[in-house]
Amino acid sequence: MLHRTGVAGQAGLAQPRNASPVLCDHGPVAGRLAAKVVIVTGGASGIGWAVARRAVAEGAAVVIGGRRPQAGAEAAARLRAEGGQALFTAADVTVERDARGLVEAAVSEFGRLDGAVNNAGGVNAGGPVHATEDAAWQADLAQNLTSVFYCLKYQIPAMAAAGGGSVINNASIGGARGIPGMAGYVAAKHGVVGLTRSAALENAGRGVRVNALVTGNVDTPLYRRLLGVAPGDPLPGPAPNPSGRVASPEEIAAFAVFLLSDEAAFITGAALAADGGSTAQ
Repeated sequence: MLHRTGVAGQAGLAQPRNASPVLCDHGPVAGRLAAKVVIVTGGASGIGWAVARRAVAEGAAVVIGGRRPQAGAEAAARLRAEGGQALFTAADVTVERDARGLVEAAVSEFGRLDGAVNNAGGVNAGGPVHATEDAAWQADLAQNLTSVFYCLKYQIPAMAAAGGGSVINNASIGGARGIPGMAGYVAAKHGVVGLTRSAALENAGRGVRVNALVTGNVDTPLYRRLLGVAPGDPLPGPAPNPSGRVASPEEIAAFAVFLLSDEAAFITGAALAADGGSTAQ
């Protein structure tokens, strides 16, 4: 298959005409995501990177979107070096233009869009509600909720045009329970679950499935930052969930790839937990 590789500009708009053509001839593509095109936001590290790598291993062409050009370009290059098809597009999905440009990049590069994992997010405010600054509150909403809205706004029509698809929004356990000191993040993630369910109902007849993934304690850079644990250092244990342990990003990626695949064709509008039993308490 002939495809182009390259890095788009900072605005998130693809520049395929400036990319160098690369011929990939690895024989027939096999796997649960064979011939599918998948966007992963925040795909340069943590859960996003694990999803991107697993999706490529299952046959998908992956478009990584993110705000860190060097990390994103290196992630896409690594996937290509492993024999996959991957593109990085610089995009801040809290900006509508960038969310649109990310979808345009996928369709321009690979001809269609079949799946998306809206994983980008973060924690901006810490402390009780009464002590939270407005700027931190607004940043939490923008990074964790408005970004998902912008992505869905452009991903859904592209998938419908391709005959259907699957969207996964990372809601985290913040979408299903309260967390003291993280009100902005929790409010945004609860909003992601509601947005997911509404979008799923609106698009079930068009073959576009939309689900939320409720992830618990996962060994990611963000999780380590929140705990103050350096990369490579052991995490404190036991983890605060019934399983007593922290998941690896690869465990979450395995579940995400199932939801992206046709094996999950009857699942839509759900908030599905992969959290070691945390939200069952």
